[in-house]
Amino acid sequence: MSQEITRPASQENTLKVVKMGILVALSIVLVYLIHFPIFPAVAFLEYDPADIPILVGTFAFGPAAGLILTVVTSLIQGLTVSAASGLYGILMHVIATGVLVLTAGNIYWRKKTKKMSIIALAAGTCAMAVVMIGANLIITPLFMGVPRSVVWSLMPFIVGFNVIKAGINSLVTFILYKRISPILHR
Repeated sequence: MSQEITRPASQENTLKVVKMGILVALSIVLVYLIHFPIFPAVAFLEYDPADIPILVGTFAFGPAAGLILTVVTSLIQGLTVSAASGLYGILMHVIATGVLVLTAGNIYWRKKTKKMSIIALAAGTCAMAVVMIGANLIITPLFMGVPRSVVWSLMPFIVGFNVIKAGINSLVTFILYKRISPILHR
């Protein structure tokens, strides 16, 4: 005979916040330890695996939680390990990762299957790449003081970077999520 353990709602919420805090911390540690340029011609576009814990949290707790994880991680990361990029880096991280997790999270939460996770992560990757075209054309000239034509000339690298970064992070999330989700749902 098995007994179902029930916790008060406040305890459940506290556990969820603690787990989300751990995912934020893991994200910060990952970006601190692993970051490198994908294209030497645009070395300022660095790959990092910070979105993996955020995507895992999105799949475990929903798209709203994913957005909260994104904002908190972006702020902490932008004020500590990536402080050189300042407000620009925080804003671009919130937009890029926010689009990724909201798209992937909303699709995955409709039907939590392996097939839907693939569709969700692919759609999130594509959405991030498309939205970042506009974000870079609008925001980068304002913060960097460069003409929009300069940003446009770098667009093949920017699109490639976003597809590769989101693609790698999505693939790793796909591989890891089902293995670690039991821990997050305990």
